[in-house]
Amino acid sequence: PRPPLPETFGPEDFPGCEPFRLPATELDQYEGRLEVWDARTETAWKVSAPTTIYHERPARRLARLAERIESLRGSRIDSFGSADLARFDEVGRKVVLVQADEALYLHPGRSRVSGPAIDVDRDPLPDMVLEVDHTTDVRRGKLRLYEAWGFPEVWVAVPEGYSARRPRGRRPGLTIHLLEGGAYRESPESRAFPGWRAAEVHTAMNEAATSVATGQVIERVARALDDRDGTGRHPVAPRAARGNAHRVPGGRIRRRAGSDHGGARAEASGLPRGFRGRPPARRGGLAGRRRRGSRRRPPAE
Repeated sequence: PRPPLPETFGPEDFPGCEPFRLPATELDQYEGRLEVWDARTETAWKVSAPTTIYHERPARRLARLAERIESLRGSRIDSFGSADLARFDEVGRKVVLVQADEALYLHPGRSRVSGPAIDVDRDPLPDMVLEVDHTTDVRRGKLRLYEAWGFPEVWVAVPEGYSARRPRGRRPGLTIHLLEGGAYRESPESRAFPGWRAAEVHTAMNEAATSVATGQVIERVARALDDRDGTGRHPVAPRAARGNAHRVPGGRIRRRAGSDHGGARAEASGLPRGFRGRPPARRGGLAGRRRRGSRRRPPAE
């Protein structure tokens, strides 16, 4: 059995959030974002500051990066966004509800949940969840819940964008929390995405567009994930070999015609290797036949 919930939650547990009363009968109809909801007091907490791009960008970027890793290793990654993560009582009523900024399942089949919310006691838990602390600090309250529920990996991201409402001492960066022996420890790199270092993740989630360096990191992580789990249908091709390649059914890589920059094609045309122009047209075909047929015939005797 997983550890019990904390006795109570107070304002000090959710810096940057404001509490409000939300009866259990109205919870399913509430359409706003929540940090936490507790049935014992029918209290919900929501972020006090308005939503900005600085808060939203990291989660959206992570989802797109996960799609890139998915395409490279050839095995589905399911993104559940800010879906409800809830604990239920014996009769199926929600006891505590949490919404993360992103929740990812890296293995096909593990994301089969039993209802509209992820049941933290019965359903497979996400391989990792992301919390973005732009004007909040999840370490005091939400991280304790993830730890009590046994979530294997939590990323806490403090984005680059400035906010005067950011709790004191929260500097931009990403912290990876790995569950070991029932408690979290900070790690310099991810376990879910093997070899993906916290500094690399932070850079990737705050870029306006994916840089060449981040693209190389994504390829490395996809290859390591495929090597570890063996779930890939298409092995990741080395970068140097992919510039003029495409995949065919079965995961094989076929070189495009002319991928040797004109070498083989030029030699086949009797031109020096490395020739980049267009080979001279042959005299065959319909045009050639017309030209040959247009010659003056000798007069009949």
